[in-house]
Amino acid sequence: MRQLHIQVPHGQGERVAEVARKHAASNLAMMEVAGADGPLDWVIAHVSNDRVGKLLDDLGEMPGLHVSWGPQGVFALRPPSDEPPAQVTEVAPRSPVEVFLGALQSIGSWKGFLGYAVASGLVAWVGLFTNSPVLLIAAMLIAPYAAPAMVLAVGTARGDPALLARALGRYGASLAAAIAVSAGLSLALGQEIATPQMASASQVSSLIVLLPLVAGAAGALNLVRSERDSLVSGAAVGVLVAASLAPQAGLIGMAATLGRWDMVKAGAFVLLVQLAGINLAGALVFRAAGLSPAGVRYQRGSALVSLGTLAGSAVVLAALLAWQFSSVPELQRASLSRRAAAEVRQAVEQSGLADPVEVNVRFTRAQIAGQDTLLGVIYVQRKPGTLVPADVLRHRLSRDIQARLQDQQFGVTPLIDVTVLERPGGTDTAE
Repeated sequence: MRQLHIQVPHGQGERVAEVARKHAASNLAMMEVAGADGPLDWVIAHVSNDRVGKLLDDLGEMPGLHVSWGPQGVFALRPPSDEPPAQVTEVAPRSPVEVFLGALQSIGSWKGFLGYAVASGLVAWVGLFTNSPVLLIAAMLIAPYAAPAMVLAVGTARGDPALLARALGRYGASLAAAIAVSAGLSLALGQEIATPQMASASQVSSLIVLLPLVAGAAGALNLVRSERDSLVSGAAVGVLVAASLAPQAGLIGMAATLGRWDMVKAGAFVLLVQLAGINLAGALVFRAAGLSPAGVRYQRGSALVSLGTLAGSAVVLAALLAWQFSSVPELQRASLSRRAAAEVRQAVEQSGLADPVEVNVRFTRAQIAGQDTLLGVIYVQRKPGTLVPADVLRHRLSRDIQARLQDQQFGVTPLIDVTVLERPGGTDTAE
């Protein structure tokens, strides 16, 4: 519930109070006050969140109308005394007009926004350079990407070209700042090789599209729901939005200085999927919550722009996914590595000669000798009673694993190294 302070020229207060009663306002009060240009009627009304926009629409363009309300909810208690528990549990979502105004306010300052973007890029660079996942999480915490992401979704739902342009400008500026910081640090410190954390960040999963869709929906839902109706903090949702943006921005800057264009390509692909997916899911949630170009107040939007932007986001996302699944294995390496590891385990178990102890499967750097190389380091232990010598067993398992991976048509060249381990105190077989 929101507490609205409404000021109108003297004599118009009764009209305002009548409109407020129509919208089930409680604890209604009116008084005459002295304004700068003459006497005013000051009306205080407590209105349910979802009725704020409708109340403002009914007041229309009343001459001299001034309205203000705070972003925090209030408890408006009223008789009888045994009903407060039921009254305070009536939690309604925020009004679309409040969501829209909050989006406008969230992109007000440039200095703080760029400062956080630079700080996020610096921390992401340190995390990638030192192979520290903790620092990458810290970069997500301070990354300012959630604000422009949600503003872009609001602009899409409203069909507001000006808001869309401002949000895209914030997106571009923040990502460019983070990428520039990462590239500058790599050049300044003379980085010569890609770190394991960079290699890990460049591995793209075939399920990458799920994260932006969930993040966009969760971010929009967090803004739409009342603060006391949300079990998840805004900071947690912001981390979810930045989860694949902050590390990828750092990766692009570092990889570009090393000439690792395969990593740059993977990072740029993830960024584009994130932007399109977050915007599509967030805008759909906002539209479902009532945020649209229609409305009496703030008619800045266009239904054509809204539908066009939604369709554009969907088309871009579909095109990116089509590119991903047609580009095997370049943009599916994380998923293919897991599938290959499962195939390796099955090949060893089906041999009947050994048990898998540990299976490590990963892609090496792109295009070694003109091929996509999948490196497998496998440790096995011979089954009791196996009479096959260790070198023969190693050769046989390597051949079987390579044949199995090639049969799966992963589009890679598997290089397999099998190590046969023995129990302590001797071997189980005759060499």
